[in-house]
Amino acid sequence: MAAPTTDVTAIDGDRVDPSLLADLRRHHATGVTRTLDWRLGQLSALERMLDEREDEIVAALDADLGRAGFDAWLGDVASTKGEATFARKNLKKWMKRQRQSMPLAQLPARGWVQYEPLGVVLVIGPWNYPVYLTLGPLVAAIAAGNCAVLKPSEMAPASSALLARIVPQYLDTKAFRVVEGAAQTTQDLLALGFDHAVFTGGTEVGKKIMAAAAPTLTPVTLELGGKSPVYVAADADVDVAARRIAWTKLLNSGQTCIAPDYVLADPSVVDSLVEKIRATIAEFRADKTEPTVPIVNARQFERLASYIEATSGRVVLGGGVDRANERIEPTIVLDPGPGDAVMENEIFGPILPVLTVDSPEAAIAFVNARPKPLASYVFTSSKALAQRMIDSIPSGGAVVNHIAMHCLVPSLPFGGVGASGMGAYHGRWGFEALSHRKAVLAKPAKPDLSLIYPPYSDRAVKLLRRML
Repeated sequence: MAAPTTDVTAIDGDRVDPSLLADLRRHHATGVTRTLDWRLGQLSALERMLDEREDEIVAALDADLGRAGFDAWLGDVASTKGEATFARKNLKKWMKRQRQSMPLAQLPARGWVQYEPLGVVLVIGPWNYPVYLTLGPLVAAIAAGNCAVLKPSEMAPASSALLARIVPQYLDTKAFRVVEGAAQTTQDLLALGFDHAVFTGGTEVGKKIMAAAAPTLTPVTLELGGKSPVYVAADADVDVAARRIAWTKLLNSGQTCIAPDYVLADPSVVDSLVEKIRATIAEFRADKTEPTVPIVNARQFERLASYIEATSGRVVLGGGVDRANERIEPTIVLDPGPGDAVMENEIFGPILPVLTVDSPEAAIAFVNARPKPLASYVFTSSKALAQRMIDSIPSGGAVVNHIAMHCLVPSLPFGGVGASGMGAYHGRWGFEALSHRKAVLAKPAKPDLSLIYPPYSDRAVKLLRRML
């Protein structure tokens, strides 16, 4: 655990200050976070922080993940700022009460839904995009008028320490706290009983988060993972597919929850596709002196190296590992066995299995025999085939002729289904996820029909059964 500072609320090593939640609840009870002006001010401050501290954010990402320059800006800075800007521009509209029509039997009456803050939200961030996936949910919490605790990942220590230092310099310190620590800190926070918890991470840890939230009945949004498939049809633009698959697979060394996990390709294009992906990776990495890419830590490195060593498929690109520096070459494995570890587990690294499938129906059957993925992708020039693939494969999200870009669209909900997660956020969806939708019915004192009250005559019962 990083050493606590005055900006970090944690005591006794991994133990959490038990007064933390009570302090935030008292501030929330003042009503200050409910106002439009406060919410807009906090979102603007968050945008300013991303602008003014961009260099420090990029440096922290480089230290934690070896990800700097454009990739760091796109993955963590631009993406977060895009969420904050979109929310700020649309928040006034989102906050308006939503009038609802009334059944004839309830007239005269007015009905509406109004959005109220849940209270205090816990955000548990991951290590792979430690700024975006910690501050992105915070945007939703701010928009909904909540206070929040941020728990960055201890596996990205430089980013965690940076957030602990700069967040209090820009945002309301009475409403937002950053708590650093390891797994026990997360458990201690969940035991406090927040009004909602947002977790981004792996499926197995997601189960532990849900179990820890259950005793206090804390609702959870779980953004998990899964093996996001790509289908490349016979009529696809193979050049475009190869470029987009290679680009998104290389981002963050493949350590992206919506990265292309494996490719299913029509027999007529599989050889061309593999060759073009190979050539594209070489082109994209032409300025690199090192053939390998960094992996976050030794445990993840050993897991990925074992996938390459154990596969029954043919390694047609890469396959090399650098144990001393925990780096792996971008690797393509052609036609691994469905039971190989590389096909049984989410890869989360720079390894790309490519399998030949005879038809779209075979691709659909292959994907649907496995847990529901966080995203699914299809490359085809046929709108009908694209729609058939989207309709036939349950997944958190889907993209046609590209990969992962839906995550950067604030007007689309982002979330999983089944083993890939529950709940969604981004844009209005995040505002609603972290708000209580209160149903309100307002009726006048008059008329006050006597037949609604007991004792009921036979005639009154007949009329009421007709009316109600």
